[in-house]
Amino acid sequence: METMDYYEILQIGRNASGAEIKKAYRKLAIQYHPDKNPGDKEAEEKFKYINEAYEILSNDEKRQIYDRYGKEGLERRGGGFHASSMDDIMDIFNSMFGGGFGGGFGGSSQRQRDPSAKYPLDFEIELRLEFNEAVFGTKKTIPVTYKTPCSACGGTGADKGQMETCPTCGGQGQVVMRQGFMTFAQECPHCHGTGQRAARACTQCRGKGYATEKQTVTIDIPAGVDTGNRLRAQGYGNEDRYGRRGDLYITFFVEEDEHFIREGNDIYIEVPIFFTQCVLGQTITIPSLRGELELNLKPGTRDREQFVFNGEGVADVHSGHKGRLIAQIKMILPHKLTAEQKEQLLTLQQSFGIESHPYKNTFEQAFKRVKSWFSKE
Repeated sequence: METMDYYEILQIGRNASGAEIKKAYRKLAIQYHPDKNPGDKEAEEKFKYINEAYEILSNDEKRQIYDRYGKEGLERRGGGFHASSMDDIMDIFNSMFGGGFGGGFGGSSQRQRDPSAKYPLDFEIELRLEFNEAVFGTKKTIPVTYKTPCSACGGTGADKGQMETCPTCGGQGQVVMRQGFMTFAQECPHCHGTGQRAARACTQCRGKGYATEKQTVTIDIPAGVDTGNRLRAQGYGNEDRYGRRGDLYITFFVEEDEHFIREGNDIYIEVPIFFTQCVLGQTITIPSLRGELELNLKPGTRDREQFVFNGEGVADVHSGHKGRLIAQIKMILPHKLTAEQKEQLLTLQQSFGIESHPYKNTFEQAFKRVKSWFSKE
């Protein structure tokens, strides 16, 4: 494993995009995470190398050095783990394991939740964005309601803060369950591992242990975010009894557009064209994300044919590299014809001769073969 290539570790090609690198990392990190493989030293070792590979390949500068000089080149230039890389990895684990992941990766992972707390420090909200806001980025000021410890009970949920031994676990914080000859210990469901419970519920918070406060948060949303992406606003989460604030996680939901359809960083647009324009060809103007583009329709353009404009799509939220605009033709046929139009079309059809009846040549042999089947009876 020591000499293994970083691309091999993540099971990707050397030309993999940033999105492909992150996707591969997520999959392998979940598979080999220590919490899913307790006591498995091999999985623990693989997990370490998976993180190392992602830290290098997700950084454009380090990846270029690695591609040219290998791991030795990184070591000569002091290419170790940095806080920004660890924050990125931490964000991935928060999205995979629901927020409060305590794996030792910088930022909020250093906070240990108070076992007596009635609520987690981190929480998540959904923010809806207009299509253009997600594509170009924007600044949003959003209202947030967060939790603070009840001033009357100090966050315990107990009247005057008076606690008593939990009768379920006898103050141990754990309950023992037996199944056959096996014995299991798990966190007490009533005191949540604290070994204590409220003697009487606090009259001010009714035993909840918290009050709520409101504030507004202004965030800069980078260009290229998409539905399902998350942004962490550090220090805007719930507050514990020591005055520490957790993190607010904002998950985006992007509205659809009337004309543009987004798929990753690519944008699709349907271009309705009258059948005569497909036959004769024509240069037309179509809308793009950043203005107008000229689309050159050659004679004989087909229905559903696609025309690709590189660099006219959405900017990747990590690398800034722009995707493609893909214009797909939708050929429009006339719904009604006047007598004069029918006559003109018939004249045109006849002028092409046999070419205007392609099915005759196509099916000629088929007709002969079918007739021979019956003549043999």
